[in-house]
Amino acid sequence: MRRLLPFAFCLTVAAPAFAADMKLTVEIPELKVAEYHRPYVAVWIEREDHTVAANLAVWYDVRKKDGEGTKWLKDMRQWWRRTGRDQTMPIDGVSGATRPAGQHQLRFTDGKPPLGTLAPGHYEIVVEAAREVGGHETQRIAFDWPAKASTHLSAKGSAELGQINLDLNP
Repeated sequence: MRRLLPFAFCLTVAAPAFAADMKLTVEIPELKVAEYHRPYVAVWIEREDHTVAANLAVWYDVRKKDGEGTKWLKDMRQWWRRTGRDQTMPIDGVSGATRPAGQHQLRFTDGKPPLGTLAPGHYEIVVEAAREVGGHETQRIAFDWPAKASTHLSAKGSAELGQINLDLNP
């Protein structure tokens, strides 16, 4: 029995290192336009029936006083219809300030917010961007969860979104 206790302790401590995770890279392209505003971006996971399994990120103008930045969240039409209108902003651990042009990395671990515990199944990660006095674009990447092996998936936007990479690890 004494020999099993250190082994059991090591398993308990090492267990979180084996948690499945996903790394998402979202590129916001630099646009040469007369009036540029950083895009509002929402990232979420949809089930096959298009219900939302998890909200992962919502970037909007949090600096406007009296929460006026939330007024433009409706421009992310798919996110708004699926889950946005039911949310109270800001969403703890999910929402944040808009991001400048460039690549932005997000990492999520199974069992931890905002991903939570995702049931095994087929999903789509959805990235939607809308820009004031600008355009609107949505990209989707289908994936199976949990990943059986390290997997790299990608999509490429054409205007408001650039390269989107999704890396899944078992």
